[in-house]
Amino acid sequence: MRWPAEAVWEAVAPLLPGFTVEVLPELDSTNSELMRRARAGRTEPVLLVAEHQTAGRGRLGRSWESAAGDSLTFSLGLPLAPPDWSGLSLAVGVAVAEALHADIRLKWPNDLWVDDRKLTGILIETAAPVDGGASRYTIVGIGINVAPRAAPAIGLRELQPDATAPGTLLAVAEPVVRTLQAFEQFGFSPFQARFERRDALADRAVRLSDGMAGTAHGVDERGALLVHTAAGMRAVTSAEVSVRPA
Repeated sequence: MRWPAEAVWEAVAPLLPGFTVEVLPELDSTNSELMRRARAGRTEPVLLVAEHQTAGRGRLGRSWESAAGDSLTFSLGLPLAPPDWSGLSLAVGVAVAEALHADIRLKWPNDLWVDDRKLTGILIETAAPVDGGASRYTIVGIGINVAPRAAPAIGLRELQPDATAPGTLLAVAEPVVRTLQAFEQFGFSPFQARFERRDALADRAVRLSDGMAGTAHGVDERGALLVHTAAGMRAVTSAEVSVRPA
């Protein structure tokens, strides 16, 4: 595959001084690699792509399978110091969805769906503060299915037949960086309405991993999921969410 590393660098470097792009044929996990580098003191801004991941990770320790060309797996690492971290994965999801296709919906807290089938997962991790300051080295891992997948997954080519992993990277890299910088300055609030326009759970019955059930009613200004339960409206910040079958 021919990767648009130079084009990505040209788009992003003016926003992130010192930015680099790396494409490796195989890694255990791009998030894990950037975390290892951060712990060794390497906290420069970088976008790291793995053509094949042998131990990709998703939220709650789930695995993310990827074969060369079938999916796009990359991590963006950079120092960030937002006043409030709440809603960061939702803002990143907004950026990716808007860059790719009008039919993509956002499933709180970190997935992109098409017709209730998973297209994309987002995993955000942070390392220790950079140089003892307020910034933390932030690793935004994104996995996007490109080739068609069997349910409950879906591939981008089912929406865009000519989609490729390199082309998808070029489409999303700059919007994600701009989103991270906007989030650092303004938090989640400016993304709230954009998220809700694509909210996959809006007005749907949901069940949480803690046993709570109710109806989803969007998110608040900090990105918490609002669920109307028998006990009233609850703002959910960390529980796993599943859509209850009709």
